[in-house]
Amino acid sequence: MVSWRIKPDIVVLLALALALVLWTARAYPLLSVALVLASLALSGACLWSSRTLLGTRAAWIFLATAVVLGWLAEQCGATLGWFFGSYHYTEVLGPRLGAVPLAIPLMWFGLCYVGFLMACLVLWRQPVPPASGWKAGALAALLAAMIVTAFDLGADPYFVYVLKAWIMTEKDGGWFGETVKGFEGWMIVSFTIVVLFQAIARPQAGVVAGAQARRAAIVPILVYAGLLVFQVALTQPVALRIIAFYAMGIPCVIALMAWSQWARQLPGGSA
Repeated sequence: MVSWRIKPDIVVLLALALALVLWTARAYPLLSVALVLASLALSGACLWSSRTLLGTRAAWIFLATAVVLGWLAEQCGATLGWFFGSYHYTEVLGPRLGAVPLAIPLMWFGLCYVGFLMACLVLWRQPVPPASGWKAGALAALLAAMIVTAFDLGADPYFVYVLKAWIMTEKDGGWFGETVKGFEGWMIVSFTIVVLFQAIARPQAGVVAGAQARRAAIVPILVYAGLLVFQVALTQPVALRIIAFYAMGIPCVIALMAWSQWARQLPGGSA
């Protein structure tokens, strides 16, 4: 007989997720419900991957670091104009804490974890840095921040012009009518999240091996590939589809090939 047992921390998370969905469905339109569900799916997949691949402690540290710093940066941005330029959120992304929709910090966690794992695969053909030194950690954080920001090249105009999820009140016109300052903020915030996570958690490979590790490591790559397909198909203006194809496609292909090489070296991997 198979025994199904869900850990208490996961039960609490599922209850909070359900409460957020019900809150959104009760007070916001269907688009908001879909976007909240998408953010929960992104963060949920990345939490499972990080718990499986890096261990429960490291996964919780990553989640807490990204959610807290992501919310704080966005709160400062939406109220003081720091990091990303002057802007404010609309009601599209659902319920807020302060000036920031609750979906946004969840997205910061998901995207930063995806960027971190892909960066490690690209640099070292394994899902974590090979050493705990500051140089390896800083390099992983830098490439992770670049991978995360590459996503925003196409996502930012789409969220502004198509979804109207937030409104930029100060523009320099440098990026399809929007400001280029936001990309500086994405680099700074995602770099800080990944660096701080590594400094606290000191993640190490080898928590699990075999098929389970292979599945956990490929999930973030598939998530990023899915975001790439979405941007190539739907983002606006159309020129951004070409930019997204190369800016996101290159690290995605390299990470996938690195994953394949790493997976073959694990116990039970194909020759």
